[in-house]
Amino acid sequence: MSELLTPSQTVGPFLSLGLTWLEGHLVVPPGSPGAIRISGVLTDGAGEPVGDGLVETWQADAEGRFDHPDDPRGATGSGFRGFGRCATDPEGRFEILTIKPGPLGDGQAPHIDVTVLARGLLDRVVTRIYFPDEATANAADPLLASLPQERAATLVAQETGPSELRFDIRLQGDGETVFLAV
Repeated sequence: MSELLTPSQTVGPFLSLGLTWLEGHLVVPPGSPGAIRISGVLTDGAGEPVGDGLVETWQADAEGRFDHPDDPRGATGSGFRGFGRCATDPEGRFEILTIKPGPLGDGQAPHIDVTVLARGLLDRVVTRIYFPDEATANAADPLLASLPQERAATLVAQETGPSELRFDIRLQGDGETVFLAV
């Protein structure tokens, strides 16, 4: 009896069957006050685009609160879902339309939590997006302060225009994005 190998791909090509969400990239409706567009490219260790990935975001509202019972201050009842999901296109591109979250009040700078699922990953990887206009808060953030400056820089989005940020995610190799153990 010969042994059969199983596919190494853990997400695609089946990703589009159950995980895509056409409006998932819209955390807020287009034209919402304070809306920002965060776009980027997901790349592998060789710098090649990952065209079958999934980027999910989770964040607080503009006041730094979650409309969730696990928020230590209680659910806000605001209706802000704070969750986004965007499949990458064949060039590895993704985008999320959201608002900038407020500070959580626990010393962390405003940030967005990010989960990435892609081919070859046995489990999700988790990172964060910090904001370039929060230099003082970023300097005091416990996670960013624990990293060498060049590694912390992989977690800070770059401003590309009014209400436009770029956040590229490199899964491994030179310039690899910092991922968190969760």
